[in-house]
Amino acid sequence: MTKALAVAIFGNFMATNFVEATTDVSRLDDEGWWAVTHSFEGEFQAFRFSDLQPLNLAKLVELGHDLIHNPIEISSWTSSMSMADYVAAVESIRQDVARGWVYQANLCRVLSAPLERDLNVVALWKLLSEHNPAPYLSALQVPAEVSGLANDVRIVSASPELFLSRKNQTLRSSPIKGTARVASELLEKDQTENIMIVDLVRNDLGQVCESGSVRVVDLLRLEQHPGLVHLVSDVEGTLPINTGWIKIFAALLPPGSVSGAPKSSALEVIQRLENGSRGIYCGGFGWVNADDQTAELAVGIRTFWQGLQAGTKSLHFGTGAGITWSSDPIGEWHETELKASRLLSVAAMSSDKFVQPSFDPNS
Repeated sequence: MTKALAVAIFGNFMATNFVEATTDVSRLDDEGWWAVTHSFEGEFQAFRFSDLQPLNLAKLVELGHDLIHNPIEISSWTSSMSMADYVAAVESIRQDVARGWVYQANLCRVLSAPLERDLNVVALWKLLSEHNPAPYLSALQVPAEVSGLANDVRIVSASPELFLSRKNQTLRSSPIKGTARVASELLEKDQTENIMIVDLVRNDLGQVCESGSVRVVDLLRLEQHPGLVHLVSDVEGTLPINTGWIKIFAALLPPGSVSGAPKSSALEVIQRLENGSRGIYCGGFGWVNADDQTAELAVGIRTFWQGLQAGTKSLHFGTGAGITWSSDPIGEWHETELKASRLLSVAAMSSDKFVQPSFDPNS
């Protein structure tokens, strides 16, 4: 039954019948369908499944998955950065901008809550599908007993952002920059930031795509999501024949929208100011089909994942904001609250009750 409890859910299909796990990126160029995780810091894991079929909750229950979610009380979450720490870090980035070290950097914090038992990814996925639908709603569960890895992989994501799609030789990335409760609250800073990251993504794609093939398909598109709006752009390029996934990931990871520009400087800022690693948060999460050269990976935002904190099982959730010279430190903190509040409220639900968004900004 443990093997049956390995499952991947992406969009309107699911993958069962786990075959193998790998940490070798080149395996994605061989054969088979793989669920893929690539952390912000560069740790790659992929899980091969042999049975792809339309999403069927009844079939998952038949395989041993129940739909009972154990609520995570909102008061149980703690933050890797307090409001005071976050505001001070925003000011530090503004000074980095002033001295020309960086133009924009994404500053994140990780929220953590203790778990009494393992995360039920199917149950939490179901709640998110009902109360926070997202373009790249997904879930992955692979117990350590079947993967051979050190720990279970348990991830549930309501990501709204496409990191990378592939259709044969065409690559597309759709960075999000600019977030507000409603469109009228978007600032000039949001548009400027989006254009800056579009330029960064164009450069990243240019490292792996054919010369002259990279183009901006759509710029500053407004997208509506539960409780907020985003500005989104689409950038596309053409891969040379026989380009492997090692080269693709090397050029594009970590995603530009959740690192900053220039990317190398932004990564130094992130390492200096954030407390601890991000893990799958802000990395790549999705699937690759080596048989037909297709893929779809989201940016690992609005994402829950199980991990360990001080040796105890815990649930994690990351939230952040893009910082520029024009950033208001308190406003950026509130943006991280906006991005987290609805998702934490869903995680606080029992199967039949929605908890109104509420989160202590000083935790």
